[in-house]
Amino acid sequence: MSADEFDVTSLDLSHPIAGIDDIRAVNPHRFEFEMISAVVLIDRGRHLVVGYKDFGPNEFWARGHMPGYPLLPGVLMVEAAAQLCCYYTVTQLVSAPGSLMGLGGIEDTKFHRPVRPGDRLVLVGCGLKVHRRLTRFRVIGYVGAEKAFETTVVGVPIGKREELTGA
Repeated sequence: MSADEFDVTSLDLSHPIAGIDDIRAVNPHRFEFEMISAVVLIDRGRHLVVGYKDFGPNEFWARGHMPGYPLLPGVLMVEAAAQLCCYYTVTQLVSAPGSLMGLGGIEDTKFHRPVRPGDRLVLVGCGLKVHRRLTRFRVIGYVGAEKAFETTVVGVPIGKREELTGA
């Protein structure tokens, strides 16, 4: 099954398998850059992962992008996709123990509809190549049943979480 074939309307989003605290235990992103609210499905056999981000009225980007008609920047949609894939690679032991996968590239990205404050962006990711040295996931984002964007996220190892320190 590919990300394109997944029926997003069949999901029960009310019973996540991982909430924000579970995600924080894996992904290092915090504050404005926490782009995943919950994970609702992992199917290791199909390398399938589904999660979502709920956007509230006071998102950091809402005031300036674009005043009067706030739109989630496309680069943040891609960042959400990358964070979902990072969560999958760590929890499913694809990356080396204790290591994180970082964004190594994006391919074939298209934006189909705006994502606005108040929307829930549901992300469906399917691994095309899943290896500890390189991952490639096809990710499609939806608002309701409408496709908002699609991309292929390339992940590369960036080191062990405890070794990643700020400047």
